[in-house]
Amino acid sequence: MIHQIILAHPKPGMTEQEFQRYWVEQHAVRYASKIPQIRRYCVGTRVPRPDDAEAPLWSGVAEIWLENEQEQLASLQTPEFLEGARLDEPRWAAFWRTVVLDTEAHVVVPGGGETPAVKVMILVKRREGLPLADFRADSLTRHAPLAEKVPGLRRYVQNHTRDASYGVGEAVLDAAHQLWFDDAQAYEAVRRTPEYQALLADLLRIAEPRYVHTLLLEEHWILGREAGA
Repeated sequence: MIHQIILAHPKPGMTEQEFQRYWVEQHAVRYASKIPQIRRYCVGTRVPRPDDAEAPLWSGVAEIWLENEQEQLASLQTPEFLEGARLDEPRWAAFWRTVVLDTEAHVVVPGGGETPAVKVMILVKRREGLPLADFRADSLTRHAPLAEKVPGLRRYVQNHTRDASYGVGEAVLDAAHQLWFDDAQAYEAVRRTPEYQALLADLLRIAEPRYVHTLLLEEHWILGREAGA
């Protein structure tokens, strides 16, 4: 299954709160979720943190699940996309700043019961000179076990950018790591622990520091949350 991650920013003149509200209450419900090939759809709205940049690169993240490449191609040819979601995007998003990643999900810590609504997304580009295959293998076999030691971690998934994104060059990002916690306060407490600091330090062993971006997100499920329990 394709796990598509879409990073977006408000259009000029729109506040982050207006952007997030329109995305969740209008675009996601009236347009994007109507595309028949989409199996699951979730919008993550940015939760500001004390050490965030004053002007964040993105203010929200959409996650879309599609069965395969054929379904993905078909979705882009539907009237729901061409006459709906695509035409609506300029009303709220600075589309020239949008980044789209097609990924494959690797569940490291599956979690149990109700998944918390707050998660951390860490966007990663591998270190220069590190082969992609080595980066992926190291991420899953050496780096991932460190996450299992983080106190309060409820779920952990690594999403690796699919091979097709490297067909004519480099992908913008190589992976998006997702870590779920009970709430924003729990995350703020956990990120100061030695275990979480060790996880971040190890990530910089395989990732280019200037291309590591962290977002704290509140989840808004529009379609299919039960399928990912």
